Amino acid sequence: MSDLQTLKLLRTLLPLFFAISAGSASWALEKASSTQPNIVFILADDVGREVLGCYGGTSYQTPHLDKLASDGIRFEHCYSMPVCHPSRTTLLSGRYPRNNGNPAWGSYPENMESKTFAQILKRAGYKTAIAGKWQLCMMDNKRDHAARLGFEQSSLFGWHEGARYHDPFIYQNGELLEGTEGKYGPDLYVDFLIDFIEKNQQGPFFAYYSMALCHDVTDDLKEPVPYGPRGRYDNFAEMADQMDEEIGRLITALDLMNLRENTLILFTTDNGTPKKSKLTYDENGKFTYENVVSEFHGKMIPGGKGDLTDWGTRVPLIANWTGHIEGGEVCDDLIDFSDFLPTFAEIASADLPEDLTLDGQSFAKRITSGTANPRQWVSAESRGNKYFYKDRTWKLYNDGRFFNCEKDPFEKKPLNVTELEADAEASYSDLSKLISNSDEIKEE
Repeated sequence: MSDLQTLKLLRTLLPLFFAISAGSASWALEKASSTQPNIVFILADDVGREVLGCYGGTSYQTPHLDKLASDGIRFEHCYSMPVCHPSRTTLLSGRYPRNNGNPAWGSYPENMESKTFAQILKRAGYKTAIAGKWQLCMMDNKRDHAARLGFEQSSLFGWHEGARYHDPFIYQNGELLEGTEGKYGPDLYVDFLIDFIEKNQQGPFFAYYSMALCHDVTDDLKEPVPYGPRGRYDNFAEMADQMDEEIGRLITALDLMNLRENTLILFTTDNGTPKKSKLTYDENGKFTYENVVSEFHGKMIPGGKGDLTDWGTRVPLIANWTGHIEGGEVCDDLIDFSDFLPTFAEIASADLPEDLTLDGQSFAKRITSGTANPRQWVSAESRGNKYFYKDRTWKLYNDGRFFNCEKDPFEKKPLNVTELEADAEASYSDLSKLISNSDEIKEE
């Protein structure tokens, strides 16, 4: 064959080769996408496990969450931080605050912005959105902050800038949303996510519903935020009922779009129930409060938000995935908030950054195949370098206090560590090593 004939043959075959290659690449991408489920992550605000009926609470109405649990997995040992901001930074980073630079209140480490779970999923082909609470900056100063951390779409109330509920003050994709007078914030956040899901229902998508409910109203503005139609702020019971209704709206939308079989829903909360909640204010801007006490397995439980006890850190966790989770399972695996990032990454078949050091361990296989999570302990912390490690029964604080949380859930009486029985002594030894290792890391 002459050189001229060879060139003519190549001109004929090359377009066909590239067409076949492009088609193969497109097919491979489509096949990869089909194995990546959509993820809806719901984080309620200030809701302890005693609030949910499926956990044994009887003071509130939570039928949609109870249904999610009965058709999914209800986890008994999930641990958050005792207050909102450190819970959120831990979720996003997969690292405990003490191992993540101890971010200042209302901030996020700039050197970690490219390594959030949203960034990781976005690089894996997911469309990402968040609605509701942000709390990682003053929005007016950093309107692109959610986008910088990996959320392509956002609808977030201005934290300490305005109302989150009635006549809400909302930044939508970095711009102040107009026409919110007479509107109810939680309705708008869910509307935003439903619209996002509808536009991206071919998937994969990650929708993060970071709820305003059931936190009470902002209290440090020049003028108190507006009352609702009741002529006062909603009480905790009303907010708890509304929380469940808003979640029900989101689930119904997924049903109507026939997305449930390809959508993992995870529900948890950022910390325990508050001790009190605002109801009214007077002409001087002074607030009145209600005490929040909930019935749980026949006992009246005061809110534990802010405490490192189980009532401040042991939170509900529900996983629901139609056709993939059999339902009715109650799981005793140990999970804490550093575990969510690696779990999202494994579920999404997403690569983790090579330079990302995690505190968390994925519990994805518990969801996908029923394989137990290998964790033997969990950890949580509060400001002032106070933290603990615990297993299902025993808890050791870094100040040396040691408790049996099954017998002493309110941690009234620390155990004498010189008089421990064999099982307690074994746990004390294991947890002490973790405390020592954490202190060494902190000193480095």
